[in-house]
Amino acid sequence: MKLQLKRPLAFFDLETTGTNIGADRIVEISVIKLNPDGSEEVLTLRVHPGIPIPLESSLVHGIYDEHIKDEKQFHELGQQIADFIHDSDLAGYNSNKFDIPMLMEEFLRAGISFDLDNRHFVDVQNIFHQMEQRTLKAAYQFYCDRSIVNAHSAEADTRATMEVLLAQIERYENQEWEDKKGNKSTPVVGDVEALHKFTNLSRPVDFAGRMVYNEQGEELINFGKHKGKRVEDVLNVEPSYYSWMMQGDFPLYTKRKLEEIYKRWNAKKVAERQQAKPAQQAAAPANTPAAQAPKPAFQNNSPKSSPQLNNQPLKKKEEPAKPVDEDMLAQLAMKFKKG
Repeated sequence: MKLQLKRPLAFFDLETTGTNIGADRIVEISVIKLNPDGSEEVLTLRVHPGIPIPLESSLVHGIYDEHIKDEKQFHELGQQIADFIHDSDLAGYNSNKFDIPMLMEEFLRAGISFDLDNRHFVDVQNIFHQMEQRTLKAAYQFYCDRSIVNAHSAEADTRATMEVLLAQIERYENQEWEDKKGNKSTPVVGDVEALHKFTNLSRPVDFAGRMVYNEQGEELINFGKHKGKRVEDVLNVEPSYYSWMMQGDFPLYTKRKLEEIYKRWNAKKVAERQQAKPAQQAAAPANTPAAQAPKPAFQNNSPKSSPQLNNQPLKKKEEPAKPVDEDMLAQLAMKFKKG
């Protein structure tokens, strides 16, 4: 086998109630874990989604409500799945845009810890679309010269995906590929890290593609009115955009990555404010006694200081005594008159 593995590569496929990552649920998952020694481990589970399966979805994958009515829900099975693939890189067909974000949504909803950092992700569809541009059924026929038996069952599709990747490595071993900028390379090789780079050319931040990395490794908004702008620049001019996204109908993993960016941005703002304080204090001249001493709230410019400013009571100005007249005597007589 020409696929060289440094750790297990877990091929997986999901059957779901629909394609809305934020609202739909998994009804079946199948994982084939390919180990570095060439051995395989298989885990296939039916899952009760907790919501009815729409008829149009059942017609595609053949799983109806009665098939899963006695199955466990994801929060009961999620830890088993996480333990099975905890040491693995991940691979699938259209997995970067659908299966990985859908699986992460279920993990987050169930409160199960599963870290995507430092993993490689190989999307077999991306190799196929960039080299041949076909569907999984056509890919299996094209690369393996066979038809998928029991198509749209999770395990059959997962096995077909695994076999397609192995056939792709054989077929494109020395084939040159040219990107949109005219750069030429031989990208399809038996190395998971190289396949990870080739199948993640769009460089999504959150797998759902709401945010992507630019060539400098900076996160950009990838939809709506701010498409193409750096996330941090959007936060600078419209901080409320963060709250809008966190409260909106976005996948939980998208919100988690946005929260990480927001915390980093906010920490920078706090650091900038702390650095600005010493600079503002240093701007005042410190050489003169007047600059060193605090200024009074009110400054008296008159030659003589006021008693009020010296904390002394204000004395009433003395006036000369008036001579006693008849009116004064009459007032005194009225005051002391006996009743």
